[in-house]
Amino acid sequence: MTAPKTPSGPPHAPPGASPDRAAAAGDHPADRAGADRPVPGADLHLELPAGGARRTALARALRDAVRSGRLAGGTLLPPYRALAADLGLARNAVADAYAELVAEGWFTARQGSGTRVAEGAAAAAAPAGPDGPAPEPPLHDLLQGKPDPASFPRGPWAASARRALAGAPTEAFGPGDPRGRPELRRALAAYLSRARGVRAGPENVVVCSGFANGLRLLAAVRPREWAVEAYGLPFHHGILDAAGVRPYPVPVDDDGVRTGELPGRARTALLTPAHQFPTGGRLLPARRAAAVEWARSTGGVIVEDDYDGEFRYDRKPVGAVQGLAPGHVVYAGSLSKSLSPALRLGWLVLPDHLVERVLAAKGLRESWASALDQLALADFIECGAYDRHVRRMRGRYRDRRDQLVSVLAERVPQARVTGISAGLHAVVELPPGGESPALAAARAAGLALDGLSSYRHPADPAPAREGLVVGYAAAPDAAFARALTALADTLADVRAGTRGGPH
Repeated sequence: MTAPKTPSGPPHAPPGASPDRAAAAGDHPADRAGADRPVPGADLHLELPAGGARRTALARALRDAVRSGRLAGGTLLPPYRALAADLGLARNAVADAYAELVAEGWFTARQGSGTRVAEGAAAAAAPAGPDGPAPEPPLHDLLQGKPDPASFPRGPWAASARRALAGAPTEAFGPGDPRGRPELRRALAAYLSRARGVRAGPENVVVCSGFANGLRLLAAVRPREWAVEAYGLPFHHGILDAAGVRPYPVPVDDDGVRTGELPGRARTALLTPAHQFPTGGRLLPARRAAAVEWARSTGGVIVEDDYDGEFRYDRKPVGAVQGLAPGHVVYAGSLSKSLSPALRLGWLVLPDHLVERVLAAKGLRESWASALDQLALADFIECGAYDRHVRRMRGRYRDRRDQLVSVLAERVPQARVTGISAGLHAVVELPPGGESPALAAARAAGLALDGLSSYRHPADPAPAREGLVVGYAAAPDAAFARALTALADTLADVRAGTRGGPH
């Protein structure tokens, strides 16, 4: 489309525009490009009502776009000639609307650099909520499940990504294989066999975008009766509920789930054997054997969520249950704890009879896990960088765990801290009635953490256990000591004001 020629005069001023208005609208480089050329500029979606004053409607639409956050502070607006052409308006109308919003402080304009949304305009325009200002963010992040984001191995990962990109076969840039890249499946099969005792070949590995994605796939192909641990991640409970799964909660204690109580009517059992989530118990050998016997006798399948199996501190890592019965166990893992949840990569190691069913549920096109990230991870594992990173983080998290235990032992010796032999979190147990005041005091002190009772399955008939689930991996080094002091002060204050206190 070619805009009509403008009369002589300043190249950025529309016909009849005053110098003040032209300056307010900004001297956009695109407006100096020449009137006979196609009008360049960024697209901007605006809906204007039919009829009425077009300039007024445009100004209102622009204000609304800033208020809603669609136009963030600093955003460069299209040149008024381009916007006028896109909206079918006279250039004078757009220039006048820009000038009006500049005068009101919504936009800023500098000669030669165009018109931009003023910094802070959206915040200044936002009305106060019905409950007043937004609450202050927590000072200290002690939420479970988060690895240390500052420790992500940027250099080694970048080197693996470069090598993977340079060596990627041409077909890697086409439609993906629902199984995942063969390079990654080979690397995972070798690593899991060596490090976790998993018995499977690449043909049993299916790459997914994390454990949640894998759980959805399994829920789609398994019978609707599932045994679940009485304490687990509510998000996982929600996935199974959305899939129509009927849950049978199984009690847990200090030694993990009581596998002798797995119900015969269930055909799938979702377990966390290496480190029960969130209570922290390690499944004893006798209970592992009982779980395998349950699966064999019922024709059932165990879904083994090995969410933090690499991070054991006080004894050698416990091998995967899958190694005891590969035909009855789905081994599931991801990078969310060991590297970063931002990578969105996970895997299922499936018994032979489930591979094709899971692939059918997944579909013919891999729409989740990036092929380039898969290739980078394959290189990262094969060059040894993954092992080095895990060993480094194991030492770092052990030190964090030791700090937590030491501070609480000194400041609140009555507190019982459990689940500390592995993982990225611990549980501070509390007596009945102690969790609610402890959480309230912790949040008042700027601590972000969860209560143990919030992880109890809603179908579990037993009374809820109470405590604080304390993540010790994500807080920055400079703030971790202060966070532990605030936690200890909170527990001490709650104990002083609550009969019984932490035990």
